[in-house]
Amino acid sequence: VQLQASGGGLVQAGGSLRLSCAASGSIRSINVMEWYRQAPGNKRELVASITKGDSANYAGSVKGRFTISRDNAKNTVYLQMNNLKPEDTAVYYCKSISGPSDYWGQGTLVTVSS
Repeated sequence: VQLQASGGGLVQAGGSLRLSCAASGSIRSINVMEWYRQAPGNKRELVASITKGDSANYAGSVKGRFTISRDNAKNTVYLQMNNLKPEDTAVYYCKSISGPSDYWGQGTLVTVSS
């Protein structure tokens, strides 16, 4: 499956963005969809994940501000990001995991100005 991430941009601190990760095929059977981010000079870190059963988990740094969701009918996973902070600035990537296979989308840049 191919993944296409979009929705990044420049936003002021306190603002919101919604990222989308569109899959080339059905995501209905994909076990886990994840969002990662990588800031300059940092390792890539897991931000949020959602299972096939819609169970979501979040990194502590984004809990309460970010919401991950999946729309199986549109083969798309979203990351709603509210109350953005400058430290949220990073390239955001989506990833799918199903059995032994995992796929990454290209990144989308989120820049939060103070």
